[in-house]
Amino acid sequence: MSRYFGTVARGLRAPIIRSGDDLARIAADTLIEAVTAEQITLRDNDIFTITESVVARAQGNYVSVDDVAADIRDKFPGGEAGVIFPILSRNRFAIVFSGVTRGLNKVWLMLSYPADEVGNHLISIDDVDAAGIDPCRDVLSEARYRELFGYRTHTFTAIDYVEYYKQIAAANGCEIEIVFANDARRILQFTPHVLCADIHSRARSKRLLAAAGAKSVYALDDVMRAPRGGSGYNADYGLLGSNKSDEQTLKLFPRDCAEFAERLQKLIYEKSGVTLQVMVYGDGAFKDPVGKIWELADPVVSPGYTPGLEGQPNELKLKYLADNKFAGLRGEELRQAIKREIEHKDADLTGKMETQGTTPRRLTDLLGSLSDLISGSGDKGTPMILIQGYFDNYADE
Repeated sequence: MSRYFGTVARGLRAPIIRSGDDLARIAADTLIEAVTAEQITLRDNDIFTITESVVARAQGNYVSVDDVAADIRDKFPGGEAGVIFPILSRNRFAIVFSGVTRGLNKVWLMLSYPADEVGNHLISIDDVDAAGIDPCRDVLSEARYRELFGYRTHTFTAIDYVEYYKQIAAANGCEIEIVFANDARRILQFTPHVLCADIHSRARSKRLLAAAGAKSVYALDDVMRAPRGGSGYNADYGLLGSNKSDEQTLKLFPRDCAEFAERLQKLIYEKSGVTLQVMVYGDGAFKDPVGKIWELADPVVSPGYTPGLEGQPNELKLKYLADNKFAGLRGEELRQAIKREIEHKDADLTGKMETQGTTPRRLTDLLGSLSDLISGSGDKGTPMILIQGYFDNYADE
């Protein structure tokens, strides 16, 4: 066997990026300097990924709490609204909620239970069962929730999010009532004006509410779609994918990421003569077995990438081949048989038994999850990832 390593992913330490930096040029220079120093050979179709956070930072794509409040006032001129299904997050939703409550006089906050849509739990499903509650139908007031479940804190953050969100509203002079339900339409018994704060289920929530007679329905991707004064904005995702920058500022999801990826690809080619695939990545999509969080709080894993990353893997399951078609073979004979099978596989293996157990996900979702796990969100200082050998298989020498 002439090759021992398949896919290799490396986190690249990079300069701290500031607003206005030419990030594509910095990223290309960082990559070339790194591979030169480490004597790594770049190959066509290697993959270079960069986190959305530094892309948005270089773009200066920030909004203030006051910007959000002004947009909310325009959308809800009556000064009241229901906010439904937010995720439980200090980093993601708390500053958004500060802007929302600064723009309103009265808010009904409807939390899903036992968990939000990305797996942050207020309580456990066992607690719900023990209380005799039907989460599909029962609407709980805050008083009833406290009577049944008391004061609970998040597994990882030790925050009681019910109390935390109440404090945010109070700090902004907004009256708040909190209820617990899992049917979007239940908010209409309190107000006909609704802001859907859910991420992946937002289209369904808006559809159900509109059909049920809501007078005004928006989602977070409807807020800050255009700049206010000199603020940032995101025409596609609004406030979705935003993160806390400081107590009064949000960093939005980056804009124009496909164009950024293509420019970075060209700069790398100019410096190396090699065509890499480039992708901007946000949250990966994977579930934590202890905290139950499945991570993806961004609207998409990748907001932009070069065309070579379109599609899904087209792979055979080696274990299936070894245990079935080639069950009587061993050693070099088995290796050669599997190599020949790979070399002559169909261009589209969809539905074939030989693929069972492979992961039917888009390339960008798989690569984004890999990149997110390597870069982390803390102090590693590696917002850029070089992935090599990803498109290789067992038959490649």
